[in-house]
Amino acid sequence: MATLTIDAVTKRFGTFTALDRVGLEVGDGRFVALLGPSGCGKTTLLRLIAGLETPTAGRIAIAGEDVTALPPEKRRIAMMFQSYALLPHMTVLENVRFPLRMQKSGSAREQRERAAAALDLVKLGDLAHRLPRQLSGGQQQRVALARAIVAEPRVLLLDEPLSNLDARLREDMQVELIELHRRLGLTTVFVTHDQEEALSLADLVVLMRDGRIEQAGAPDDLYDRPATAFAADFLGAANLIEAIVTGTGTDWTATLPGGATVPVPAPPDGRGGRRTLMLRQEDPAIDAADAAPAAADRASAPAVIEARIFLGGKTRWVVLLGDRPVKVLGDRGAGPAGAAPGLAVRLSWVIDAVRYVG
Repeated sequence: MATLTIDAVTKRFGTFTALDRVGLEVGDGRFVALLGPSGCGKTTLLRLIAGLETPTAGRIAIAGEDVTALPPEKRRIAMMFQSYALLPHMTVLENVRFPLRMQKSGSAREQRERAAAALDLVKLGDLAHRLPRQLSGGQQQRVALARAIVAEPRVLLLDEPLSNLDARLREDMQVELIELHRRLGLTTVFVTHDQEEALSLADLVVLMRDGRIEQAGAPDDLYDRPATAFAADFLGAANLIEAIVTGTGTDWTATLPGGATVPVPAPPDGRGGRRTLMLRQEDPAIDAADAAPAAADRASAPAVIEARIFLGGKTRWVVLLGDRPVKVLGDRGAGPAGAAPGLAVRLSWVIDAVRYVG
């Protein structure tokens, strides 16, 4: 059953169209990322689901109930804001209890018991009587999360939930959010512009662009099989290489920048000519210029190293394929001996790693 249905939703602000006939069905218990660049419409869509904005056209349903015209408090949803919005004069326990008080849900004792249980879920039960100012940023975020789940909402909405945390805390909270979702099975929709965050947390990624859904699917599907050049570039900053593709049946080749001709998979649509090929940064390897011929399942082409970028446990190389820069992400010691800018090398990759995106 779909917990959340977005049916041809459009939202205009004056003459500006923020969302254009967006349609989406979210099954029960899914963890959904609304992903895209600034201004793509993802936050507007979240606010429409929450009831903080009203659609210009279209329909929104939660658990089969049409909520398009309902105010937020009638939707049985919870939203955790980027700023946490904790009440500074209340203890942690009373902050978490606050939604239950507003809903007049149960006795005061029952409310406190439920708030304490929610704090235990986020591993903050021992800090129940502290004030928000006595907590770290990560602890404040957990309090906001406990407050969001205490009333057992039908849908949990998260607005860039990790953006205010430093890199180490972000990693820790990613693990905690995944574990909490596994235990609660709560349908969750979160907004992010961070593609790594979307891929690591969500089981359904909705990539948005200019008020529309560009592509939606499982994280590995979007990463391995992007439908468009925009999807390929936004998810992982893939190498997009213009090439002339020719062939028939299962025998196809591509002429790359610089003039090298290499074998490629058959285009799914059977169309040759000028095409855009995608090669993920982690797929190519850099070999010495005089390396032995590539194995039968690999393609290779001459290239020149332009730059080396040290990333700690990884190294990113930029090599020139003709005049086209290609990024190669490898282990710290990857690359031939003596590799340095200006060195002639060979770039090689598994033939089936190539995808067509245009």
